[in-house]
Amino acid sequence: MTNPGFETLCIHAGAAPDQSTGARATPIYQTTSYVFDDAEHAATLFNLQAFGNIYSRLGNPTCNVLEEKIAALEGGTAALSVASGHAAQLLIFHTLMQPGDEFVAATQLYGGSINQFSHGFKKFGWNVRWADSTDAESVKAQITDKTKLVWIESLANPGGVVSDIAGIAKVCRDAGVVLAVDNTMASPYLCRPIEHGANIVMHSATKFLGGHGNSIAGLLVDGGNFDWFAHADKYPTLTKPSDSYHGLTFAETFGNFGFAIAARALGLRDLGPALSPFNAFLVLTGMETLPLRMARHCENAQKVAEWLDAHPKVEWVNYAGLPGNDSHERAKKYCPKGAGAVFTFGVKGGYEAGKKLIDSVEMFSHVANIGDTRSLIIHPASTTHRQLEASALEKAGVKPETVRLSIGIETIDDIISDLDQALAQV
Repeated sequence: MTNPGFETLCIHAGAAPDQSTGARATPIYQTTSYVFDDAEHAATLFNLQAFGNIYSRLGNPTCNVLEEKIAALEGGTAALSVASGHAAQLLIFHTLMQPGDEFVAATQLYGGSINQFSHGFKKFGWNVRWADSTDAESVKAQITDKTKLVWIESLANPGGVVSDIAGIAKVCRDAGVVLAVDNTMASPYLCRPIEHGANIVMHSATKFLGGHGNSIAGLLVDGGNFDWFAHADKYPTLTKPSDSYHGLTFAETFGNFGFAIAARALGLRDLGPALSPFNAFLVLTGMETLPLRMARHCENAQKVAEWLDAHPKVEWVNYAGLPGNDSHERAKKYCPKGAGAVFTFGVKGGYEAGKKLIDSVEMFSHVANIGDTRSLIIHPASTTHRQLEASALEKAGVKPETVRLSIGIETIDDIISDLDQALAQV
């Protein structure tokens, strides 16, 4: 099929009837290991001289379908599925960074990523510098000779801030560093960062890709568009002979998908955050309805944001779909189909008012997740961003009264009615 549409790719990319049984849905290959044809076949697989199944920590047929599907949807050359979004981040950094290296990260990030970058990654000797992802010059000012990576979110969690992907991509190209974009909140239905110059895309597939709040998974996508040998000394894992594989050079041997292969053959092999084939199956099932769900998510979120914006007990609403929002114009450029399903607002009365609202909802679920079919609510300052200092909270856009919503696909009147009765009790 020539140039299939996005909806078609969501269903068919990477998937085909099972050759041995004819099963139309992708089977769950619940196995640890695979039989080799002979000793020579096993040797070629272990030497990366041929592609195939060795052991399910390194790859699994169910997971492979998920990887092919997300690579097609993002416009990348290859992908790798792992146990969680945080695991995907770890493997990206593990492949690109050396002890003592620096990276630039947006201040507008998911609180767990801020903690991982500020504390966990320090143990590897990877040091973060912070910048504003809405301002390419802010990113440029933080890049040094030690910088190997710039990390942003396309739509930032929790506030739905839209990053200047193309502007930051140009800064990265000029500096010869990799741009990685967490596309979890937007999904490839709303934004395809590689088309705007990103080199690597990451997903917490737990969220909108799976979409049903039933499985944890992470994905990384190789854009295939970074010239590793033009910056060979910066990225030795890709450009220098690997002792693990008898002198093989990943960027030379595998070309425009060398990064994805290195992340699998080195990071996944040695660190071990393998994705369960059952979870891969659940995410695959969810992805088939991604376009339908995302359209409804965005439609509902727009209506809820407009309703809250006019409510007398609401101090402010931060949703890129609202005219006048700081991210509104960038949203039209990078997310033309909608501004996403996750946004924040402030209840008059501050910290206690925000907590009271959350304690008063009935249909909304109070959980630390986003991207579910169900509408979700949380108070970031007391939960997802609780570990951050006041200055870091401010930079992340989290105020004491901030409430984060992840708008589901229920009947819009029911969503608004639940918020209305809860606000009445504040």
